Amino acid sequence: MRIRALRYSDPVVRALEDELQQEYVARYGGDDDAPISPEEFEPPHGEFLVGFLGNEPVASGGFRRYDTGIAEIKRMYVSHEHRGGGHARRLLAELEARAVSAGYRRLVLETGTKQPEAIALYTSSGYSDTEPFGYHAHSHSSRYFGKDLDLASRTAAQS
Repeated sequence: MRIRALRYSDPVVRALEDELQQEYVARYGGDDDAPISPEEFEPPHGEFLVGFLGNEPVASGGFRRYDTGIAEIKRMYVSHEHRGGGHARRLLAELEARAVSAGYRRLVLETGTKQPEAIALYTSSGYSDTEPFGYHAHSHSSRYFGKDLDLASRTAAQS
């Protein structure tokens, strides 16, 4: 999978976002209406990535500034026909590396309880439960995770 940074407003990203919103409708009964501004995913404070197999966009996700030294992972998604191939894990690793390069030392994220695949990805990638935060902080259908970016990763990304 080849990974490229694209603007959150790019038509390729918008198409993947539409698929993701349909996923939310199927699992939760409605769109995720958490406010997102495309500028939040602009360097130097954020970035939005898309994974391609050939010319086909198959995975997406981004990070944005949450607090000093902390970024939030948002909108991780892999298209249905490409799940199970390690694309989410590869994209997450790239997001982590780019967050380190942007100067972040910790990542946080929120995912839904009806997304066991996402929960399994995050826990197996070193994320642990953290305090609720953000737009869905009072939702009973959300889980919150955080991960400190280790010094070795930060050093490698900065060299």
